[in-house]
Amino acid sequence: MNDKNIAYSILDLAIVTKGSSIKETIDNTVHLAQQAEKFGYNRYWLAEHHNMPAVASSATVILIDRVAQATSTLKVGSGGIMLPNHSPLIVAEQFGTLGTMYPNRINLGLGRAPGTDQETARAIRSDFMDAAHSFPDQIEKIQTYFSSNNENGKVRAPIAEGIDVPIYILGSSTDSSHLAARKGLPYAFASHFATAQLLPALAIYRKEFMPSPELAKPYVMTGINAFVADTDEEAERMATSFIKMIISLLTGAKRESLDEPAEMTDDLRETMEHPAVKQMTYYTFIGSKAKVKKEIEAFIEKTAVDELIITTNCHNQDARVHSYELMAEIMNEINSSK
Repeated sequence: MNDKNIAYSILDLAIVTKGSSIKETIDNTVHLAQQAEKFGYNRYWLAEHHNMPAVASSATVILIDRVAQATSTLKVGSGGIMLPNHSPLIVAEQFGTLGTMYPNRINLGLGRAPGTDQETARAIRSDFMDAAHSFPDQIEKIQTYFSSNNENGKVRAPIAEGIDVPIYILGSSTDSSHLAARKGLPYAFASHFATAQLLPALAIYRKEFMPSPELAKPYVMTGINAFVADTDEEAERMATSFIKMIISLLTGAKRESLDEPAEMTDDLRETMEHPAVKQMTYYTFIGSKAKVKKEIEAFIEKTAVDELIITTNCHNQDARVHSYELMAEIMNEINSSK
């Protein structure tokens, strides 16, 4: 029986919905973060993606600043910064600046993937593959730049030295679990789309974890998709935009903005059972509060997670905010029952 309180957080890609502008999308992100703070969410992470018309979080650091500025207690950070796209020094300077402006509120989640297609990755950084292979060394450099002991280093990020910006390792395979365990850092698994290796990755991380100055024992975050509404039917309708987005992703169809919801048809239900679709959406919870609560309880029991990081990519902002409100109620009820 899992008797610990489970933190709950939000992962936002700032998805551009059909009929909305990028400015409106960013305003919706800020509004959701403000509501999340009221609902008791622990942190609000923004993800780095490039060359995707439906994603407005490409300049991730700027959005982190905007969200942190508009809130007061919510932890804000990256889920994640795709480190091979960047110089570790610049990342340390940027997040050192954020950590200085918003003390004890900024998180730095780091990933190894490009967050885009290979051609765009090369446009961002011509030596991307070399940088990806040196991901562990790049993390170590960032840790050095944040260290107060680096004041005599030949290369410094003075604005970051001694600033408390916790680092999280992001991953979607078992490779990242070995790294997070070896470095003694918290581990966030992208099970909202990469579902196959979740349980093996968590087992490896917990087995191989080595305590560090940053963390005494393993800390696991897992991503899930959640669409919660007052009725199962409303939640299913809300989720159709997301399901169609996944189908477009898998079929290579041109992806623009997130489409409007539609009725959950028998054909769409059948498509959801296709192995490729099901693998990407396996940890997706759709339904009324009572239905989703039961499923979330089973997921927590199965994974023994420390924190859920929830993403809800739907078309309507009010429905999205309400879904997160209901998820907060679910988590509070689960935690209060322990």
